[in-house]
Amino acid sequence: MPDCATAVPSPSVPVRPLARTVSDLVVVVERRQDFRWPDPDGRVMTAGAYVAARPARPRRVINLCRHADYLSAGYYASLLAEARGDRVTPALRTLADLVGAGTGPGAGQADLADSLADLNPRLVHLPPPPAGVARHAANIYFGRTPDVGLTDVAARLFQRLDCPLMCLTLAYGEGAWRIASVAAMGTDAVPRMHDVFFLNALEAHARRRWQRPRGPAAASFTLAVLHDPADPLPPSKASTLAHLSRVGLDLGVRVEVIGRRDYRHLAQFDGLFIRETTAVPHHTFRFARKAEALGIPVVDDATSILRCTNKVFLAETLAGHGVATPRTRLVTRATVAEVGAALTFPAVLKVPDGAFSRGVERVMDIDAFHRVAAALLARSQIILAQDYLPTAFDWRVGLLGGEVLFVAQYYMCPRHWQIVRHAADGSHDEGATRAVAVADTPPAVLAAATAAARLMGNGLYGVDLKQLPSGEVVVIEVNDNPNLDVGAEDRAAGPLLWRRVIGHFLTAAGRAPMPGSTAVSAADLPAGSQPAAERAALARAAAVRAAVA
Repeated sequence: MPDCATAVPSPSVPVRPLARTVSDLVVVVERRQDFRWPDPDGRVMTAGAYVAARPARPRRVINLCRHADYLSAGYYASLLAEARGDRVTPALRTLADLVGAGTGPGAGQADLADSLADLNPRLVHLPPPPAGVARHAANIYFGRTPDVGLTDVAARLFQRLDCPLMCLTLAYGEGAWRIASVAAMGTDAVPRMHDVFFLNALEAHARRRWQRPRGPAAASFTLAVLHDPADPLPPSKASTLAHLSRVGLDLGVRVEVIGRRDYRHLAQFDGLFIRETTAVPHHTFRFARKAEALGIPVVDDATSILRCTNKVFLAETLAGHGVATPRTRLVTRATVAEVGAALTFPAVLKVPDGAFSRGVERVMDIDAFHRVAAALLARSQIILAQDYLPTAFDWRVGLLGGEVLFVAQYYMCPRHWQIVRHAADGSHDEGATRAVAVADTPPAVLAAATAAARLMGNGLYGVDLKQLPSGEVVVIEVNDNPNLDVGAEDRAAGPLLWRRVIGHFLTAAGRAPMPGSTAVSAADLPAGSQPAAERAALARAAAVRAAVA
């Protein structure tokens, strides 16, 4: 964390302890010594203790961990808080913005500074700096700063970013100040001369009524499809995107395939469909965030990427809402021995952000467990251990906007325990895919998938499930970027699937298909023109939605 202390001394104001009426408040730090101030009510706890705690009701969480980068202790504190329904400051989306989830050095900060440019006019009252000085840094604590000239900007930054401790850096050029960067701070960056100011700001924030941060207002359509032709396992093949383009033309929508180099041209489009494998420290996440800032509909949205690409969030959220999953334990360096002793073998170990069967290892005994766990914990502060539940195939239920889009069975790769088998040379094999009509899908599978997806958001999800010999259905995970290919996932749903995908963007943008085009949804078709399978599938899906509502 940079030392961003300003030269302005803090006011000499007596500090009051946190109000005892704020009984649900928790302050999370990386190490207990990171919070050097009094804690009369015992509200401060370490990130490790917070991870291990299982509260009975939602709490207010202030995350003051000094490290907030991807998969760090601070990242997991906010991630688990959101998964558990706690109201956390900063939110996971804020951390992703502030640590710079871009693909190159400073990429995320450049985007953030651009998004805050509307605040620059509020700096015009500041005097020019002394000769030879071109930058100025100010600490912001819960929207307050000892730098009196920046009081208004500090409050607006906190309202927008919702980060408790920030370092604001201003740059002077062409006769004006502008925001150059905003970085999250740890408590170790609070100078002792600011102790009283910091504690008073913390106390005032603790007494505030909870408010969600304000983001840019959504605005308003050509549909951009982000695709990487070099991806060996793309969520949609090039032939599928060509088919989607033909469907779009029928609906009055122009589909244009773009790549990562088109980031700065995103404002030219009216919607964004991400058909690349997503990740948080990746350009796909930056595209999603920029689309949201521009107010254009995007699939996958940034929140769905944050939630679905991390299996720790999934495990906590599904368990907290009573969705059946394989028995799952969170493993840290401190708990690895305890978890290993309680496992039944074989077992499965997973890194939180693995995809396409990568980062997922089956361990047959305790020695293999410790060896593989040590390797995976070198990549992430937390990993998962799950019961191994062998089945011939996994169910995959695709949902879009809360509606069942398709159902498929993904079979295990021959002579392998996973759907995808990766070879040491980088090649891979995949098991077979069998599309299933919604009307022929067990209701328990549809109900579990719908309940799980609803916890993630309102985007496009592929829910993976297993149906055990006992008939019990368990959710394995919820994918934010599920496969959609012509001749595979659409084989049972037919043309309706692609019309519904395009229709989702039209609806989100407040548009209607052009006159004379094919209907977007089967509900718009005359009853006699609907294929019987489509009518039955939609009726079955409606019944399931009503049952789980």
